[in-house]
Amino acid sequence: MLFPEHVYKFMFAALQEAEKALSQDEVPIGAVVVYENKIIGKGYNQTEMLKDSTAHAEMLAITAASNYLGSKFLTECDLYVTVEPCVMCSGAILLSRLKNLYFGTFEPKFGACGSLYNLLDNSLYNHKVNVYSGVYAEESKKLLETYFQKKRSPPS
Repeated sequence: MLFPEHVYKFMFAALQEAEKALSQDEVPIGAVVVYENKIIGKGYNQTEMLKDSTAHAEMLAITAASNYLGSKFLTECDLYVTVEPCVMCSGAILLSRLKNLYFGTFEPKFGACGSLYNLLDNSLYNHKVNVYSGVYAEESKKLLETYFQKKRSPPS
């Protein structure tokens, strides 16, 4: 699927966040929140550095965006994340009322937007998030592969 140019631009920014995580020996996932064509929140995984299992890229980006707007609701915002969100992050996406979610690659072990679960595609909620996948999927997947190959290889 081809996306408008701005989608690639913002996903590229999320990839740059993921590269920051990789450089700090964190699982390389990055996210940005966009409002009116401007990045207002960004984050990358920092679970190891902060010793906090909730310090996922999406959570940090959503918190930054909410602080920027002074609101817990991000109804006119889009989230770009390199990897399919987990259950926790999907819940935060719903609770913050994000408009659109764009993600790169699927996450078969923890993904909650089509892999293991599809939490955002549920008519039981009072909010509907539009979900789009496959934006820079190969680049996102390659970052993960690089990280895990390094983790699994014996020390030299």
